[in-house]
Amino acid sequence: MSAELVIKDLHVNVEGKPIIKGLNLTIKQGEIHALMGPNGSGKSTLANTLMGHPNYHADAGEVTFGGVNILELEPNERAKLGLFLAFQYPTTVPGVSMANFLRMAVSAVRSHNSNGGGTSEMIPMREFRRELREKMKRLGVDESFARRYLNEGFSGGEKKRAEILQLAMLEPKIAILDETDSGLDIDAVRIVGESVNRLIGPDLGVLVITHYPRLLSYIRPQFVHILLDGRIVESGGWELAELLEAKGYDPIREKYGI
Repeated sequence: MSAELVIKDLHVNVEGKPIIKGLNLTIKQGEIHALMGPNGSGKSTLANTLMGHPNYHADAGEVTFGGVNILELEPNERAKLGLFLAFQYPTTVPGVSMANFLRMAVSAVRSHNSNGGGTSEMIPMREFRRELREKMKRLGVDESFARRYLNEGFSGGEKKRAEILQLAMLEPKIAILDETDSGLDIDAVRIVGESVNRLIGPDLGVLVITHYPRLLSYIRPQFVHILLDGRIVESGGWELAELLEAKGYDPIREKYGI
């Protein structure tokens, strides 16, 4: 049975200000959803809430993943269940190589220690290196990438490719891509989109959060949702993305008086 991420009537505040105001959404493994909306509509708030960022507070509603209420779980516990977030602005970690970071992350997610109270047993180095080489080859990433410090001196496109490499190694059930196209030129968007496409399959559900339809030309969603003022106001297929490409958000705002 495939895992489902089910969001019901979710309300979220940031520093006391309501941002998400009754959001409903269900994502299954194997499905590709796009969540689109202008700045300030609540897209990144939703992503951070789903992964358990402490500054985002759920006031009402529920979020279940595989039948488990994840709003009561720590971020590492959500990751162990199979939830993944690719950040809009990945953090630089000087002195920690990509390979070491990935080995620690993979070991922590696959560890049988579920409460985070102990040290994770590290995946054997030989096994890890073999798996890392396979994933880098699949994504077309040069092996020298693994020896570089995490995001240090990386271009915008390299930072996003590093996030996709993490996605490949961690093998989540549901991946949230928070404005992965932000700050990228057209070539970088294409490379990132094609990389994600290589990972898509029946075991991976994807929520692509974006302003613009250009990334969706490479990661073709089955479902498109429009978020305005903290609520999903319309859901449909590719035609919604085409509508936004042609006319922007103004017709949708006018329709709903937002």
